[in-house]
Amino acid sequence: MQSGPNSAKRVGVWIRVSTEDQVRGESPEHHEKRARCYAEGRGWEVVEVFRLDAVSGKAVIAHPEAQRMLAQIKAGTISGLVFSKLARLARNTRELLEFAELFRQSDADLISLQEAIDTSTPAGRLFFTMIAAMAQWEREEIADRVSASVPIRAKLGKPIGGAAPFGYRWHEKRLVPDPAEAPVRVLLHELFREHRRKKAVARILNERGYRTRNGSTFSDTTVSRLLLDPTAKGLHRANYTRTDDRRKNWSLKPESEWVYTPVEAIVPEELWEECASIVNAGKAAAKPATRSTRHLFAGFAHCTCGTKMYVRSGSSKYVCESCRIKIPSSDLEAIYREQLHHILVSPDEVEAHNLAAVEAMREKQRLIETAEAELRRIASDEQGLFDLYAAKALSTEDFGRRHNPLSVRRTQLEDELPRLQAELDVLRITAASREEILEEARDLTTRWNDLPEEEKRQVVEAITERIVIGRDDVEISLLHLPEAGTRVDKATRPQGFMAATSWNRAG
Repeated sequence: MQSGPNSAKRVGVWIRVSTEDQVRGESPEHHEKRARCYAEGRGWEVVEVFRLDAVSGKAVIAHPEAQRMLAQIKAGTISGLVFSKLARLARNTRELLEFAELFRQSDADLISLQEAIDTSTPAGRLFFTMIAAMAQWEREEIADRVSASVPIRAKLGKPIGGAAPFGYRWHEKRLVPDPAEAPVRVLLHELFREHRRKKAVARILNERGYRTRNGSTFSDTTVSRLLLDPTAKGLHRANYTRTDDRRKNWSLKPESEWVYTPVEAIVPEELWEECASIVNAGKAAAKPATRSTRHLFAGFAHCTCGTKMYVRSGSSKYVCESCRIKIPSSDLEAIYREQLHHILVSPDEVEAHNLAAVEAMREKQRLIETAEAELRRIASDEQGLFDLYAAKALSTEDFGRRHNPLSVRRTQLEDELPRLQAELDVLRITAASREEILEEARDLTTRWNDLPEEEKRQVVEAITERIVIGRDDVEISLLHLPEAGTRVDKATRPQGFMAATSWNRAG
């Protein structure tokens, strides 16, 4: 990009120096000075500096500073970016190419000092692609070398990254017991041998004031992990997991690759083995987790007596265990589908729905305003009492007698106000998304049978408040509908509801 004859090219300077680079003595100030001097030599004006201190180059384009830079490129505030070398911009090939494309679209230049790249020329773009690929290759080569060195370092007992296990710390590149944490880990094993319940151990540790290294409370998951970690009995395990490049998933390596190194034990081996045996026995005895069946109207279907109705295992009917009222799940689904269609295609119903929602929010807002006004009144009354007491117009006994009721009421309102505000938030969020939900649901009668059960359930959860099932009728109340709901029975059902409501109760 060329500037006008009377104006200097306005550029930004990009500084990204990782922690490892800083250890090697490559300071951000050094890189900035280098870029500024280059710009001065070319007669360019440096108007912005973008700094990403101690940030890895694997993924930087989403970083706020990178987004700020791209916004200025797009706006034309700067027309070029100067940096020391490509690896300082990013090491990920895809991101490097994406940066280049975004700059090309804005007719802006990328200037890499070490590689002498000018992406405004075809040769520059080709060279950029080649160098970017090499940078990615270099990163992968480094990763491979590090991965290959992990087992060797582990066998030598050297640190391979990561924090020391709870109860230990790294000292002179070796694991040694931590004076503060080691006794807690011993206590953890002793408590588990006594109670044989991970949740009980976590609860007791937390109640006694113990916390994990980062200050969190102990959980049964943490207890289980520590019970099975052999480091405590003097055998540190390493090189037993692998992660993908983005570190989103991890998995166990084959046991043949695991590396064990002796360390000082903090838990007697007999105690450790006993606890591990209890944990493993519990795992073996536990039944495999099975995915429970989630019926479409579970939690929403009620009998007229108030009891929730569920579908028994092996059955196809919602049943009230108290009244023995039953309805086939297929019939209830057909009634729901037809009634939903009637509500959604009826302008009057939709209007009533919207008005009810608006009124519910107004009512909640009125309650909030009333509570706030009452709090202001109480504050004023309290101030008046304080003034009288300060002027010695009230005795201590009179002050206490008059102030105590105000204090109690203020505490009650201070508890009530956030609850009301939270309820209003729920109503507002529901109202904001209701139009979208209704629009998506208008053609449910034609698509309903083809929808996966999970999507049907999402619709039910989004717009259903309650379904009441009687011996001869079904009442469906949707969120924010008038309190009477919509009743479907033999006397008032709309035309076309005959099949949906004539369900057989004999079974």
